[in-house]
Amino acid sequence: MSSSKIRVTYRLETHGDIPALAAKIASDQSTGTFTELPNETEEVRARCAAVVDNITMLEPAEVPSIPGTNGPVSRADVVISYPLEAVGTDIAALQTICIGGVYAVRGLSGVRVMDIDLPPEWACHPGPQFGVQGSRDLMGVGSGVMIASIIKPSLGLLPDETAEVVRQLCAAGVDFIKDDEKLMSPGYSPLEARVKAIMPVIDAHQQRTGKRVMYAFGISSADPDQMMRNHDLVAEAGGTAAVVNINSIGYGGMSFLRKRSRLCLHAHRNGWDILTRHPGLGMEFRAYQKIWRLLGVDQFQINGIRAKYWESDASFVRSFHDVAQPIFDRSDCPLPVVCSGQWGGQAYDTYQAVRSTDLMYLAGGGVHGHPAGMAAGVRANRQAWEAAAQEIPLEVYAKDHPELAAALAKWG
Repeated sequence: MSSSKIRVTYRLETHGDIPALAAKIASDQSTGTFTELPNETEEVRARCAAVVDNITMLEPAEVPSIPGTNGPVSRADVVISYPLEAVGTDIAALQTICIGGVYAVRGLSGVRVMDIDLPPEWACHPGPQFGVQGSRDLMGVGSGVMIASIIKPSLGLLPDETAEVVRQLCAAGVDFIKDDEKLMSPGYSPLEARVKAIMPVIDAHQQRTGKRVMYAFGISSADPDQMMRNHDLVAEAGGTAAVVNINSIGYGGMSFLRKRSRLCLHAHRNGWDILTRHPGLGMEFRAYQKIWRLLGVDQFQINGIRAKYWESDASFVRSFHDVAQPIFDRSDCPLPVVCSGQWGGQAYDTYQAVRSTDLMYLAGGGVHGHPAGMAAGVRANRQAWEAAAQEIPLEVYAKDHPELAAALAKWG
């Protein structure tokens, strides 16, 4: 029998007694129920019962209050350990035993999964096939930030129109281009037609310059067999990457894809906000991202500084460090993708916050909306990161770099 444990940290909020509720969670999610059982022996508990390892009480100011609660509220971070013997290494079992049922516990006004600490046995999952270094190798970018863009407008371009956008972005010196996450295989631009239009542009650019721009096609489908047909269509045409809407395809879909994939898998986490946006409910990105990394995500979108969405800068910085932190070793780290309303103006602050250029800087509107066109938009983003990596203020660097100056004038 293994002595290994899976340790889950929950942030609990209640009008009741924290230790009592923590003990109830440990019991209900392992061997116990609402009453004593004759077959719940000490031997059974020793083998399979979860145990409360630690309770750290929090000051009320440390956690945002939950709307609609009345009276004094206790909050704490509670660590519960589950025997590996009871859970195993299956992700569905982890979700069912350690996560899903906790939200149904009576007496809690808030519960949030903060972290999951997995034992070495969980290294059985494949992890990224390419990750940071593999992404660099495929893009031919030995060092520094990888400058990337998204096809815009998000929806509506015909395959030949998309290919023309790709041609201009390649000529501008971009390292990576992706379909918007909303673009999969719509009637006006089926995936097969898009692949046929775009891949010759990628090939021709490589023949002229020696550089093969990575293009990530949207292959997501709720049907794993269809998703693999999409994957094969891209791979057989010489493509190197795919956009995967991970919450839409689910854990099973991702596992099915990764075991058969030849492509670098670029994860879009749309839908994660459902799990995390309420401050007292759901799941921290730190816990959420570990499972997708073990399943095989190679590149992970994590928003950015002054993102266009709700997420704070502090949350982005935590997310960046979370994906850069090994679970077991460096091979399980995906490439962080900084995105969401980025246009170059956030480059300096991003570098100051994360102190790394091991990232992809992904801009859609911040490239296509540049007043001098998308080629100038790519150059402006690259110039911004040249300045950031040298810790030169953007306004200073822009004096000799007109594309950056024009971006600052428009959006700064």
